[in-house]
Amino acid sequence: MSGARARVTLARTGVVSAQAGARGVVSIACKAIVHGGPLSMPRLAALLTTAVLLVLPTMAAAIEEPAYEVLQRHETFEVRQYAPTVVAEVVVPGPAEEAGNRGFRLLADYIFGNNRGERKIAMTAPVTQAAEPVKFAMTAPVTQAPEGSGHAVRFVMPRAYDLASLPEPVDPRVRLREVPGERYAVIRYSGRWTDENYATHLARLQQGVQAAGLATAGSPVYARYDPPWVPWFLRRNEIWLRLA
Repeated sequence: MSGARARVTLARTGVVSAQAGARGVVSIACKAIVHGGPLSMPRLAALLTTAVLLVLPTMAAAIEEPAYEVLQRHETFEVRQYAPTVVAEVVVPGPAEEAGNRGFRLLADYIFGNNRGERKIAMTAPVTQAAEPVKFAMTAPVTQAPEGSGHAVRFVMPRAYDLASLPEPVDPRVRLREVPGERYAVIRYSGRWTDENYATHLARLQQGVQAAGLATAGSPVYARYDPPWVPWFLRRNEIWLRLA
């Protein structure tokens, strides 16, 4: 067996073992709930957190991320040079949280087979989100109200694909496009996906970038690397500011 094949086999074995362990922990919790066992909420939370901890490292190792090089490290952020990527993108109107959830579902639908040929595409991380103006087609009557903006939600496609080899989306709201390689100032943090947590770290990033004498362009990009069931204290969140 070649070294590469052996590594793949060991990785798959690790994933299976972790999943089996997680299933066992979840089974204990479920049986206690169904049969009315003496399982307190702290105990239940501990069991479910253990299950997540068993599968999280193997899942993280299996998810592809966009390639980048760290150019500079500062006290609160780092400067990264990202390679060109191909993304699936959807622009969704509405508040940030609502738009992010709707956009995620539309893009997940695409990569899980709702495309010409019904091909499935591997999940990558992170899911990114940035504010973008939304323009609506002319209708009658014409009305005006505080509306303003929506959000562009993107999935980065695996590096094995290019625009020519990706399946065509069935949903016309999903578009595929190439994103050029760019430099970003990036702050990484954990915690809940709240506006307060985001605003705190965005302000910290902006202050650090200004102190370093760097200029930015465009809207901040909010990057989430983990699914919602990952405990808040283990989540990897980032904010990216594109450098001019």
